Amino acid sequence: MSPICHHKRDLRTSADLSREDIEAILEQAEALKDAQQRGNARPILAGKSLAMIFEKPSLRTRCTFEIGMVQLGGHAIYLTPQEIGLGRRESIHDVARNLERWFDLVLARTYAQATVDELALHCHVPVINALSELEHPCQALADMMTLREKVGDLEGFTLTYIGDGNNICHSLMQIGVKLGMKITVSSPAGYEPFQGIVDLTREAAGQYGGSYRFERDPRAAVAGAQAIYTDVWASMGQENEAAQRSGVFEPYQVNGALVAAAPAGALIMHDLPAHRGEEITAEVIDDESSIVFDQAENRLHAQKGIMVFLDQATR
Repeated sequence: MSPICHHKRDLRTSADLSREDIEAILEQAEALKDAQQRGNARPILAGKSLAMIFEKPSLRTRCTFEIGMVQLGGHAIYLTPQEIGLGRRESIHDVARNLERWFDLVLARTYAQATVDELALHCHVPVINALSELEHPCQALADMMTLREKVGDLEGFTLTYIGDGNNICHSLMQIGVKLGMKITVSSPAGYEPFQGIVDLTREAAGQYGGSYRFERDPRAAVAGAQAIYTDVWASMGQENEAAQRSGVFEPYQVNGALVAAAPAGALIMHDLPAHRGEEITAEVIDDESSIVFDQAENRLHAQKGIMVFLDQATR
């Protein structure tokens, strides 16, 4: 008999979250971080368990979810591709039906968004997208938490993303406009964000009051930017394209000259790992305006906020 769950929430993509959901997760994350730092954290997820399915390597995602679950009083188990073999050793359907019998939450860091979607379809407990080729909503939520710490309310805040229109970009666009932010993306020809995501972003901007624009020229894109965000030029699974991409993306490097075209004091952001000297120079990532390690720190607290939110929303 399947676990009885009349209503469950997943975090498959940013489209699963309303503005109210995003704010609830961020407020939960901020409260949990404050409690942890004061030494009065409560074991909100005591007795709960998290399955962590990883098809790709991870530093921040694995550490922060595992530590986060421990800090919440629960337990996390790391599952390698060799142990599961999603869709090869065992069907995604059958893996989902097994995991729901043992775990209270499931996260998946996969190559294909379809894997996350299928897990969520067949699993009666919440499923979290911990990165797919389409989106990385957990990272974007940690980024918004970090910006809120630095500047407060994000309504009207201007963030410019420079580089590959990839999973990070897709999640930033959608979550950013839902918080009322002004998002600008600048990518070389052929590497723009997916049109379907652009459509969702424009729709969300119309609903929540944020804005989205695309600007081919990176210098024009950073004019007026209060934060400049970049990511690697070749994501996991694209290593064979790295050399070719390097030439295409060179004009989009976040370096001293590009930062100088932005307003003074613009915050520098990167989801890490960074390839210093490629998409971003060492002088920029190590500058006092850089908040990249604050972003990494807040992955821990944002993941806790996500897990508590999904657990409480699932009954």
